[in-house]
Amino acid sequence: MSGDEFPTPKEKPEGKSEAGPQGKRNSRGNDGSNGRRGSLGSSLGSADGTEILALRFETHRARLRAVAYRMLGSLAEADDAVQEAWLRLSRSDTAEVVNLGGWLTTAVGRICLDMLRSRRTRREEPLDEPGVRMPEPVLAPVTGADPEQEALLADSVGLALLVVLETLSPAERLAFVLHDLFAVPFDEVATVVGRSPAATRQLASRARRRVQGGAPAPDADPDRQREVVDAFLAAARDGDFDGLVAVLDPDVVARSGAGVTTGAAAVASGAITFGRLAAVGRPALVNGAVGVVGLMEGRLVSVLSFTVVHGRIAVIDIVREPERLAGLDVTFLEG
Repeated sequence: MSGDEFPTPKEKPEGKSEAGPQGKRNSRGNDGSNGRRGSLGSSLGSADGTEILALRFETHRARLRAVAYRMLGSLAEADDAVQEAWLRLSRSDTAEVVNLGGWLTTAVGRICLDMLRSRRTRREEPLDEPGVRMPEPVLAPVTGADPEQEALLADSVGLALLVVLETLSPAERLAFVLHDLFAVPFDEVATVVGRSPAATRQLASRARRRVQGGAPAPDADPDRQREVVDAFLAAARDGDFDGLVAVLDPDVVARSGAGVTTGAAAVASGAITFGRLAAVGRPALVNGAVGVVGLMEGRLVSVLSFTVVHGRIAVIDIVREPERLAGLDVTFLEG
């Protein structure tokens, strides 16, 4: 793709309609989203150019939401970024835009980059804490995700990957997400981060090394994943230290907002204390991989995601933060 396929559209004159896909602010669904999918319906008014543009925008919404989720690690913020992309599009003269999907992808990238930089400015990142900033997980029943969840979970966007992305600088994260996950050419990514294509390649390369070191490729067989996770839970419930060590990789890493623990012995010791919670844990898909959700009196208190590599658990990512769990729907576990 050449750079001239994505010209910066001119702002429309004042008074032009900005009606279009407005997010429904309903309760969150099973994927943890806040329901802002966009409803064309009566909000469009007459069938004019804005309605046609809105219909075209809707064909790109799922991809844009997936881009924003990988950038921000939050479904609610991803929906906000997608809605902002619509507002920018609705104010723009798109006559010269050849590839609307590409224009929207880079627009969402710019919006997310600004949001990440603002987050750091407000010191929302726990840079001085021993743990990591945990992303908002996407939950689904072990029987499988629905089509909308599949769009979010495609391309191996496991929780482990998102955790590592949270450690990158905003520019590194954008370069990796847009290029490595969504195949946006470096020339286009460079215009978003404000650097040369060569410098942008370096950003993506650094990010790639971090991802490869912190998010190993999991075993592909979900049944095998389930067997290993079930063995881990059984050993944790029974206080079986040796059984835990047997299913853990010697260099296993357990990460949460409270800290990072490494090594099979240390992680097994921590899992022994987790035994009471393991007793009320229920299996679920966490970002497409086998995981466990902890429920107490019907309230979600924890989400564990396991990365199983060569038949052993290599990474455990634990989400306990109330703000990450409050909106997640676990009704699929009932019954």
